[in-house]
This record gives sequence, structure tokens and C-alpha cells, in this order.
Amino acid sequence: MGGMRIAATGAAVPSSGTGNAELEARFALEEGWIARRTGIHFRPTADPKAAVSDLAVAAAAQAVASASIDPTEIGLLLLATSTPDHLLPPTAPLVAHRLGLQQAGAIDLAGACSGFLYALVMAYTTGAAMGKPVLVIGANLLSRRVSGEDRDTSVLFGDGAGAVLLVPDASSNLEGFFLGSDGSQYESIMIPAGGSREPLTAENLAAERNRITMLRGRGLYRHAIRMMADAGVRAMRHADVSIDNVDWWIPHQANLRLIEETGEMLGIARDRTVFTADRFGNSSAATIPIALDDAIRAGKIKRGQRLLLTSVGAGMISAGAVLRY
Repeated sequence: MGGMRIAATGAAVPSSGTGNAELEARFALEEGWIARRTGIHFRPTADPKAAVSDLAVAAAAQAVASASIDPTEIGLLLLATSTPDHLLPPTAPLVAHRLGLQQAGAIDLAGACSGFLYALVMAYTTGAAMGKPVLVIGANLLSRRVSGEDRDTSVLFGDGAGAVLLVPDASSNLEGFFLGSDGSQYESIMIPAGGSREPLTAENLAAERNRITMLRGRGLYRHAIRMMADAGVRAMRHADVSIDNVDWWIPHQANLRLIEETGEMLGIARDRTVFTADRFGNSSAATIPIALDDAIRAGKIKRGQRLLLTSVGAGMISAGAVLRY
């Protein structure tokens, strides 16, 4: 059994969206309040007629075109999303069909903000065993899951999709990884209604229980920082490398303050950190592949460089991966 390497990336981010001035006026906040606390200036918003599959297809098609491979060669598609087109069936088979992936396996992964890294690790191992290319996509339309009356979520979340195409190689460029969780914080970030625990009813819809809720508190914030930093440390330990051997750190783009404090714990400089939340907001599982694609196209990330990817999110679920681009 050989390995896998990243052949190409792609992204699809809506050009329309919501700027800080609009939100600061809505919530009676002083000018600059949102940027100082989150680092976010703009949240992309998809066309009202678009579904998450539309963004996923656009991002994945870009990656496939960049790699110049026949889509029928792809053996598996993994879609990390918290906002599928429907609760049933999964969205991944539709995305695979629209991309022309004949008879490829396709499945959704609902891992919230860490879903993409979980899918990426699975893709490396499964793709190597199959000996076929694998598409990994992170995509979300979180604007559909945010209450316009909730300041805490409105200033953070946006829409977008990113994709990575892995192809078979003599050796794997995934050097180490860590996958973790802490279910004691399960209810910290959630969409209360719509599942088997709390079915979606007219009353729940009226109360907007189908929207994202987040608990406030310094304790949760510090816990998230510790979990993401720990995921990075454990992934580097698995890869037998130190932070000095990492060229670029690509964290989940939750917000600037969380990234800065996690970076301090990891001991990595700001100029080696990829930050895109200012332009693209927080699209959960889509943030890392979007940031990766953006940095590659900007010429920051170059072939042969070592990357550290880390995430933490609802669940609470954390993940870290060390790989060579």
C-alpha cells in the first residue's frame, strides 16, 4: 500500500455578504467593535436559491480542473458539512453525481468545525488502501443557521466551501495527526432542534431553536484554546517534529483572538500563521480548505513546505494534522 499527496485545491466563496457596519448598526455597537473582538470584517452570504451542494460542486470542480485528472478516476468523496441540502439523504452522493464521479463512494461527515480535518485524515488512509484519488470538501451555509437577532453568532458566521484533491503517491505526505473530543462540553455550541432529541415543531421554529446557539463565558473560550493547541502539539508529537520545523500554521478560522492566543500556546509567529477570517468569516468545516487554497494561490505556501492544521468546534471536537504540501 502506497500513500497519498495533495494534488490540487479549490474554493468557492460568495462575493456578496454582510459587512461590519451593517451589523454594528443593527446591534447598536460602536464602530470597530466587531473587528477588535473577532478580526472579522466581512461574512460571505450565498444566493438565497443556492444550497450547500452548489458551493461544494464549485470548489471541488476547481480542484479537479487544477489537477487535470479524469473525474471517473476518483474513488471517494467526503463532504464535511453541518448544513446539508437535506437531513436525508446525504448531500455527498449528489455532489459526486454532479461532478461526474461515476460509482465513487460518497458520504457526509457531520464533524462541525473539525469535520474537514477528520475527513482529510480518513481520506489519506482510505485513499491509500484503494489506490484511487479522493476528494475532500468542507462546505457550509451557516448564514441559514444564524438568528438575525443574535449578536454573538451574527458577527462570526458566513458561507463558503473549500476542497482538496488527494492522489496516490509512493509515500504519504501526511506525517502525523491527532483526533480528539470532549463530550462534557457537548451543549456549548449547538442547533437545539431538528434532530431526534428535539424534533422540529412549529413552536421550536417560532422560538428559532433551529438556529445556532453558543454559551457565553471565558471558561468555554479558554477550553477551546487549550483543545486546539493540544491537538496541534499531539499531531506534531505523532509526526516527531517541533513547531520550529513547521513552515505554516493553518488554524480553523474561528476568530482572531482565539487564533492569536492558540498561536502563543503553540509558540508560532504571526507571520507563519494563515489568517483569512477577516475576509471570509467563520464557515466552520470550510475555513481550513478555503484558507489553504487562498494561501497557495497567493504564493505563500509552496511545494515541500510543512503545514500544521488544527481545529476545534462544536461537540467539542478537536483535530490536528502535520503534512507536506
